[in-house]
Amino acid sequence: MSGTLYLCATPIGNLEDMTFRAVRILQEVDLIAAEDTRNSVKLLNHFDIHTPMTSYHEYNKYDKGRRLVEKLLEGSSIALITDAGTPGISDPGEELVKMCHDAGICVTAVPGPAACITALTISGLPTRRFVFEAFLPSDKKERENVLRTLEREQRTIVVYEAPHRLIKTLKLLAERLGGERRVSVCRELTKRHETVFRASLAEAASYYDVNEPKGECVLVIEGMSREAAEQEERGKWADMSIEDHMEYYLSQGLDRKEAMKRTAKDRGVPKREIYNFLEKEKSK
Repeated sequence: MSGTLYLCATPIGNLEDMTFRAVRILQEVDLIAAEDTRNSVKLLNHFDIHTPMTSYHEYNKYDKGRRLVEKLLEGSSIALITDAGTPGISDPGEELVKMCHDAGICVTAVPGPAACITALTISGLPTRRFVFEAFLPSDKKERENVLRTLEREQRTIVVYEAPHRLIKTLKLLAERLGGERRVSVCRELTKRHETVFRASLAEAASYYDVNEPKGECVLVIEGMSREAAEQEERGKWADMSIEDHMEYYLSQGLDRKEAMKRTAKDRGVPKREIYNFLEKEKSK
């Protein structure tokens, strides 16, 4: 019978956030796979945990992942921990979980802190619908694709950023999403100097230009408003005549009534207005 992979969340700053269950599981498993053993040994020592550790990180996730899967298939139980927070969220644990599922190995979570959720809940921005983008891609083409998507994203956006890149990222987001868009810059989460700086993207960029940011940051950004999205959508049709707009839908096989309905909706006007215009043109 194969063992179980436990995804154990660890504190993101405050050691008091370690759960009783996480301590117990880390004490009971046969092996702990840690993103950085040098960092994690401090946590284990603090909670008097003496379970053997091995490294599992971005640069060995495939080779080491296969070896961990072999151990699990042999019956060993393994706990996966990241440097801070929940494994699998913007870290290589995602790949190990996939390998385990493919091999039919049981995977379970030991819930706890996650920086993205912590920041979202204290941001003061809408939490019902949100999208998590982790760190913006370093590859220029990939980053452009993400930014193009975020420009029209109506859900609250959560992004991670390192302090030395914060100003550059805030300026980029202000340029692409609009400087007036609200943002909560959450820093040093759960630590003594935790701060939530709420402003517009443009204001936040200016603020950190003269106030050097320290500590890992989570940006929680207001999504595009529904009104702005509808206005932008209507703007796409502004240069098209009503006749061409109608033809666009008729060419797709829609009947005249449905084409008028969609044309009116696109332009933000009553259907009667489209009908009257077309009748007037017909009588000329």
